[in-house]
Amino acid sequence: MKEMTPKQIVKQLDKYIIGQNSAKKSVAIALRNRWRRQQVEEGLREEIMPNNIIMIGSTGVGKTEIARRLASLANAPFIKVEASKFTEVGYVGRDVESIVRDLMDTAVSMVTREKENDVIEIAERLANERIIDILYPEGNKQDTNLSKEMKDRHERTRKRIRKKLENGEFENKIIEIELSDETTIGMQVFGPAGMEDIGMNIKDMLSGALPKSKRTKKMSVEDAREVLIENESSKLIDQDEVFRLARDKTENNGIVFLDEIDKVVGNNGGSGPDVSREGVQRDLLPIVEGSNVNTKYGVVSTDHILFIAAGAFHVSTPSDMIPELQGRFPIRVELEKLTTEDFVKILTHPQSALIKQYTALLSAEDVELEFNAAAIRAVAELASSVNNKMENIGARRLHTIMSTLLEEPLFEHPKRGQKKIKITAKVVKESLSGILEDPDLSRYIL
Repeated sequence: MKEMTPKQIVKQLDKYIIGQNSAKKSVAIALRNRWRRQQVEEGLREEIMPNNIIMIGSTGVGKTEIARRLASLANAPFIKVEASKFTEVGYVGRDVESIVRDLMDTAVSMVTREKENDVIEIAERLANERIIDILYPEGNKQDTNLSKEMKDRHERTRKRIRKKLENGEFENKIIEIELSDETTIGMQVFGPAGMEDIGMNIKDMLSGALPKSKRTKKMSVEDAREVLIENESSKLIDQDEVFRLARDKTENNGIVFLDEIDKVVGNNGGSGPDVSREGVQRDLLPIVEGSNVNTKYGVVSTDHILFIAAGAFHVSTPSDMIPELQGRFPIRVELEKLTTEDFVKILTHPQSALIKQYTALLSAEDVELEFNAAAIRAVAELASSVNNKMENIGARRLHTIMSTLLEEPLFEHPKRGQKKIKITAKVVKESLSGILEDPDLSRYIL
């Protein structure tokens, strides 16, 4: 994180997301501020709270994509959750504290992977030694009655086997290895929201108390090495340190992306289902403003977790949120609707542009797919036109148009003799003209 300035973060996001500069700027500043806070002296550091962000924009303009790309840049615990799946305590559904528990699980997985990378060389060496022990058992090497010559011969043989193993001569040889099985507890806890996590903790406690069963399994040396490396890595990693580092990462660098926040915002005075919606907001409030949450790894503080909320807000506005929650999202960014020019760029500029994806798919069949500039413009104009006539689903309209346009080539190939497909503006119009002329058909297909 230290190496990336806000401008560099925006530059990285530009590789995948077209436009939406104000949203990228806000997210980049928030991400950099995580690092800046860590450099402040300890007394003041605890007082610096993250500026949570709320992104407002219709579907398909890049809200979720910004969050997804941010996760890969941040190298921090990140979780994306749908606000609509949570319900007020007492209703059927998940309680909001499970957000923090899931974030902590993500952090533990991250730290475990980092630790595995640190010990991978030692684990590989130990795994290879175990394979050599299976191929050429130690036997009575420690027997004091064995002559020095016998011991030396034994060691020379092991060296030859080790060399052959390193050269890959035993990769397909079938060996038998011993595996430890975790004891599976078949139980389920029923009760109020949140009890599913308590049930998991009870299972963990019981499985830890019961002895592990061992079984033998036959597999190739190549497959056995992977299993044994994983086994040796887990022995070398200090789990208490993993949990401590994961908790520190979660509390200081954790990012929660709350999607569909507008679905828990009502605007008709708290009657009907809005009672439950407002309840979800009130349950979210202590998590967002800072509280302590019990997890199976210990208590996690949410004081400095960054929350980024997003929603379309078609039938409500952020001002319809309860005032206390509004105050916890001081930065509001409105994402712009996408234009024809934006669609042209989306089809060609990003590293994972749609045209590049379809070109790569057909190249697997040794077929070259080529779009000329007029064809790209025609697809972009078509997407804008359909979005204006029907529901505006932003860039997602490009997916439906492209899949309809390329349905025939994707179905026909591999086809003898044809190694190149050229898409022109004429081909675009001919392929989609019948659907466009029939409004009912275009409503369902596009």
